[in-house]
This record gives sequence, structure tokens and C-alpha cells, in this order.
Amino acid sequence: MKFVAFERAKQGTGASRRLRISGRTPGIVYGGAGEPQLIELDHNNLWHALKKEAFHASVLDMEVDGKEAKVLLRDVQYHPFKQLVLHVDFQRVDAKTKLHMKVPVHYKGAEESPAVKVDKCLVTVLVNELEVACMPSDLPEFIEIDLSGLTKGAPLHLNDVKLPKGVSAVVRGGKSNPALVSIAAPAGGEAEAAPAEGEAAPADDKKAAKK
Repeated sequence: MKFVAFERAKQGTGASRRLRISGRTPGIVYGGAGEPQLIELDHNNLWHALKKEAFHASVLDMEVDGKEAKVLLRDVQYHPFKQLVLHVDFQRVDAKTKLHMKVPVHYKGAEESPAVKVDKCLVTVLVNELEVACMPSDLPEFIEIDLSGLTKGAPLHLNDVKLPKGVSAVVRGGKSNPALVSIAAPAGGEAEAAPAEGEAAPADDKKAAKK
């Protein structure tokens, strides 16, 4: 995904405020062998780009003064209540250096699984993104997980997922195999079957019949 930025000469609160008034958003590019670079972007173009999932989870092609560089979006600061982007941070990408990145997870097929279709279980997604480690060229835009094989009483864990080639999961917080999806039996369990013809009705039903 490609976007255009411009070099920014001035910095400071006053300069940034004037930029925003003119429809530009201040930003910075850091990392790699180069020095931090001050940039500015067209606010409207940036606002629409930020609505796209790929802009947050892909290696981006940034053009500044005719020169292109590979970068990752690392931070976005929004105004507390206005539809306004205050500042953006990008990190340069070295093609030979492994990177860590949070990647969105897309689930599919839950409605076709035995857990839902047969046992009427409730499937709850616990994790919407995974932190991964990989080379820039192997970074996936998202990770798709097929839930059509889910069964009652068998939640999906990280080790159950086959990640794309060259991609490994980064696990934090002491959990080596966290659950990604939980499965709960329907509330109240299975409905009670009606008595067969000629079979005695429950005591409460007999009382009701006498009234």
C-alpha cells in the first residue's frame, strides 16, 4: 500500500497547530540507519487510509520528495472528540531484519461447525489480533482461521492454528498456548423432551389437568 508524505521543516506545538489548520497532519519516521525524519501528510487522505485494515498491518510504501521507503505505522494520536488525527509515527523497515507486528485475525466457518450446527453452542472470539515475528517479505496482511471443525467442549488454542510460512507467534504474559476461541453450551442445556403418547405426565401437569 502506497502513500505520499512531505518533508516538514518546523517542529513544535505552534507549528503543528498551524499544520492542522491548513489540513495537514504532522508525523515522524524513525528507525533504521537514518536519522528521524519530520514529515507531514494530507489529513483527508490519511484519515481514509487509517480506515483500511491493511494500513495498520502491512509494510507500506512511503514516498517523500520522489524517494520511496518501506515503513510500518507504529502509532496514531487522535483528537479526544473531533474527527482529527493529531500525529502519526512510522518506523523504517529493513528488508534483512525480522520485525514484530500485530496482525488482524479473520475467522470463518463457525456457523458450519458441529459445535454450532449440531450442538447449538455459542462460539466467542477471544483474540482479534496476534503478535507475530517474521521477515518483512513474509508479513501477512491478516491471518485467516477456519472454525468449521469446532466441536463441543473443544476451544481453539494458538497451537491449533497453522500460521503462514515464515511467521511465528509471539506470546506474552506467561501463556504459552492461549485460547483464541471459546465454546459454551447453550443456556439451560437441551430442551426437555415431551412425554410420548400413553406415557404418564409429570405430577404438576396432572394437578393442572384436575383444575
